[in-house]
Amino acid sequence: MPQRAWSKKRERQYEHIKDGLLEKGKSEDKAEEIAARTVNKTRAQAGEARTSSRLSRGDMSPSRRGGLRSHTGEGGRTRDQLYQEAQRKNIKGRSKMTKSQLQKAVDAD
Repeated sequence: MPQRAWSKKRERQYEHIKDGLLEKGKSEDKAEEIAARTVNKTRAQAGEARTSSRLSRGDMSPSRRGGLRSHTGEGGRTRDQLYQEAQRKNIKGRSKMTKSQLQKAVDAD
């Protein structure tokens, strides 16, 4: 829910994020929570908030993070994302695997 401390710009941002989440099928409560957290984090990174955690200030922006996760929807993760996950899990032979092979290897591990 928009707060009094938010500027008009942040209120518009909140509504935009909330509407987008509702269109994607999130519940009203969940959409409000995610939108408020996103706006508050953006405010903290922009120096607009009186108090903020060190993590909020130093972490990547919500818009950047969302862009990195944008391929988790219908088309699934990209080959590069699967490869990076296989690398983290130390899956052998990953460099010669196709996207579908990487998907199976990552999911099996």
